Amino acid sequence: MATLEEEEARLERFLQWLQLNGAQLRGCKIKYSDSSKGCGVYSLNDASDGVLLVVPLDLAITPMRVLQDPLLGSECRAMFTEGEVDDRFLMNLFLTVERLRKNSSWKPYLDMLSTTFGNPLWFTDDELLELRGTALYRATELQKKSLLNLYNGKVKDLVNKLLILDGNLEREVSFEDFLWANSIFWTRALNIPLPQSFVFPQINEEQNSCFSMDKSSEAPFEHSSTNEMINGKNVKECDVTRDNIEVNRVEVTSVQKDTVWVEGLVPGIDFCNHDLKAAATWEVDRTGSVTGVPFSMYLLSAVQCPFQIEKEISISYGNKGNEELLFLYGFVIDNNPDDYLMVHYPVEAIESIPFSDSKSQLLEAQKADMRCLLHRSLLDRGFFSEGNNNTEVDQTSNYSWSGQRKIPSYVNKLVFPEGFLTALRTIAMREDELFKVSSLLEELVGSEGERQPTDAEVRAAVWEACGDSGALQLLVDLLHVKMTDLEEYSGTEDCDSELLGKACITEWPKGELTGDANDGSGRIMMSRNKWSSIVYRRGQKQLTRLFLKEAEHALQLSLSEQDAENSS
Repeated sequence: MATLEEEEARLERFLQWLQLNGAQLRGCKIKYSDSSKGCGVYSLNDASDGVLLVVPLDLAITPMRVLQDPLLGSECRAMFTEGEVDDRFLMNLFLTVERLRKNSSWKPYLDMLSTTFGNPLWFTDDELLELRGTALYRATELQKKSLLNLYNGKVKDLVNKLLILDGNLEREVSFEDFLWANSIFWTRALNIPLPQSFVFPQINEEQNSCFSMDKSSEAPFEHSSTNEMINGKNVKECDVTRDNIEVNRVEVTSVQKDTVWVEGLVPGIDFCNHDLKAAATWEVDRTGSVTGVPFSMYLLSAVQCPFQIEKEISISYGNKGNEELLFLYGFVIDNNPDDYLMVHYPVEAIESIPFSDSKSQLLEAQKADMRCLLHRSLLDRGFFSEGNNNTEVDQTSNYSWSGQRKIPSYVNKLVFPEGFLTALRTIAMREDELFKVSSLLEELVGSEGERQPTDAEVRAAVWEACGDSGALQLLVDLLHVKMTDLEEYSGTEDCDSELLGKACITEWPKGELTGDANDGSGRIMMSRNKWSSIVYRRGQKQLTRLFLKEAEHALQLSLSEQDAENSS
């Protein structure tokens, strides 16, 4: 481990490197935060215009920058043109190579980046066992296997090929180098809205005309306080036109008017840590009218009152659940309000159900969802919510053209997505219900099949034939299985709560803490990775319990109303 003097020397070299490359720390400074977060950005004084940090976009590491690199660019362009690498692979490849070069121009920045991570790809075997029964356990195994295959099959040879161009190496490349690059990219990359002219300066006016340029683009690129606001690392994809295009043989994420969205690393700004209540956001200044630095990214205060001196300046990575936070960024939030539960019906299991071919066709015709994300906020309008939320819910398939089946009285309290219930209705369908669906659709489109029924019409026919009880029973079964899986290795939600109540997080190096250690006071010494795993899995158990309660109550109501209909 580096000494304090070594850490301070590295930081000083990095700050000098930032300033030499045109970055300006106006109302903040970068310093060591703590062992779990590394470095952070802290307030220094009151910036009257709210601009805390300015970084020229020339300093950002993007796929375009890699392709223009004086040493590696030629080889990378050839590989990119041949389709050997995509933009993310290109970034990871570049980071891997630059880490191993003694004379890398990025060395002051790379030396500041973490060498240890809290995401499951870096867990010890014992720490990974804490995730058994969760979706992350299997996902981590698959991801690590995939990265290892990618390293052995492509990365190692490509890195060696590129390093030959330099010749002055720190050491031989290893899988850990590639794993490091992958983790750096996913924990630090921003989705940057760059002016098209900055990304592709060589494009002539004829090529530009195809982008429908907007004169308003001369103003600085700023986001409103609506959903278009980019809070640090968060970009809502639904607000962006995701039409992938190719310009000069380079595929970019998307183009919106004259803006190109590109993933990249922005040294300095990427040291901002996450907080649900962000103290700052970042913006792109195209012309320099805000910062005085054209084509720059700047950190902008998001608070009304001046910062306290030495207060950490945080951004928001977005409204993410612990599953995503742990997998990508390596940390969790206890009692995360944005937590969610993934529930899915295994596609491979459809082959073994009765009438699988017919049901598969119906699932395709309905565009049914085989999985769903159950966000914690859904419970706010459920059967057991404390408020009186009677929000109308658009249940497009819950109607009957024959009047034989009434819309359930509980429909506005049902928290489960209609697309997923559509799939479960179809999978749970009995033989007589399947025949009824066929009859209803034949009646609708004609015996000769003059036209194809719409997906909404198929959903309506399935709902009229089946109702909700079969789907809700299947949902209850799926949630019971999920809870069994979660509890099999680690016990109940209460067991996790007890562990967390006694937890004392230690920052001992890996290998020195082989298991839970009791310090004699009833406290349990555990690694931060283990603590994060317990917080995550307890949240999954809690959500499973709450959504199971909702499903069981909905099933009870559905069966009661079904019995009432049958007896009338």
